[in-house]
Amino acid sequence: MLLVTLIFAILLILGVPVSFTLGIAGLTYFFYDVSVPIPVVVQRMIAGTQSYPLLAVPFFILAGHIMNAAGITARLMRLAQALTGHLVGGLAHVSIVLSMLMGGVSGSSNADAAMQGRILLPEMRKRGYSSGFSAAVIACGSLTTAIIPPSIGLVLYGFVGQVSIGKLLIAGIIPGILMGIVMMIAAYISAKRRGYDIDSSSKKVSFKELVIATRESFWALLFPILLVLTIRLGIFTATEAAAFAVVYAFLVGKFIYCELNWEKLNQCLKDCVEDNAAIMFIISMAAIVSYILGYEQVPSKLASFIVEISDSPFVIMTTIIIFLFLAGMVMEGTVNILLLTPIFLPIITQAGFDPVHFGILMAIMIQIGGVTPPVGVNMYTICSLGNVAVEDFVKESIPFVIALIILMIVLIVFPQLSLFLPRFIE
Repeated sequence: MLLVTLIFAILLILGVPVSFTLGIAGLTYFFYDVSVPIPVVVQRMIAGTQSYPLLAVPFFILAGHIMNAAGITARLMRLAQALTGHLVGGLAHVSIVLSMLMGGVSGSSNADAAMQGRILLPEMRKRGYSSGFSAAVIACGSLTTAIIPPSIGLVLYGFVGQVSIGKLLIAGIIPGILMGIVMMIAAYISAKRRGYDIDSSSKKVSFKELVIATRESFWALLFPILLVLTIRLGIFTATEAAAFAVVYAFLVGKFIYCELNWEKLNQCLKDCVEDNAAIMFIISMAAIVSYILGYEQVPSKLASFIVEISDSPFVIMTTIIIFLFLAGMVMEGTVNILLLTPIFLPIITQAGFDPVHFGILMAIMIQIGGVTPPVGVNMYTICSLGNVAVEDFVKESIPFVIALIILMIVLIVFPQLSLFLPRFIE
């Protein structure tokens, strides 16, 4: 196991794609330990992708692509502008609110950061915002997209940990909204100090304009509501709701907004295939390492180690949260969920914490890793698209990361913030 860990670390440092890093490190174990036949590798790769709940992932990804092509993003942009464009640091708030609204569309924070990097970053620069601040707002604000349903990360957590995906998706609503609020507060303080859009109060839209923007975005706003209601009422499972999302997105784009043509749909299907191929390849490679972890009894050994530190549930939770924060800094989010869920979930459950509550905490901590070096996917995405220096990004992102950590403490102390809505579907 030590050899596997060493090879994994070396390949990660060398910049080898994480899927190949997992596969090569895992395969090394089977050459080293001849007692386990190599055909097990192929078996675990296939078994890792054979799951009915996992079907929700490609469906939600396809629905997100179709909704973007259908003009929903542009309408949500106008609504976000109408709601917050008049505040101090108006465009920063527009970015954060847009990410919250996009949570019901894409389910991917990295996709949202890339989209906003092309749309909002140039406009923020024109308004006098610094490049580092603009990039930090977009990347950190995009994290809410992966918590508000439909969340790909929560679906994967539920799949790996055998936790109700429906409850997880509904549990993400309140924490996701709170994430947006605390980041808007951090953005307001920074913008106020620097004088960004300080005179924007004069640009407040009229009530009529707000109503028009809301009406144009009605079908986009209705989707997450329908998603929650159909799961809550038992009409759909989470996987069936994901399939419904594809049909809903197609109908809205084709017959209501009339912006989805066959050429765009064909491109959506191609993009969906590429995204799902990457995710499924990571899942299959992670299944090899997950098998090794179970074979070597790593979860039980690590559980014993953590319990020996303290028998206090909150100390155990804090220890795991810190570990997740550090893991998020060096590994991509999907890999963290696939590898760490089977290790930490039994420990957390034994300590008396609700697995749904822990799923929300884990998802948020892993998302924070997306904006922290050295392997912050969202950070590198926005810095690359906007030609922003990473050091400028890191400096400007500190207030947002601090705000998120404070929120994490609040969520740990008050688990009902995560569990209030899921209790309605019990």
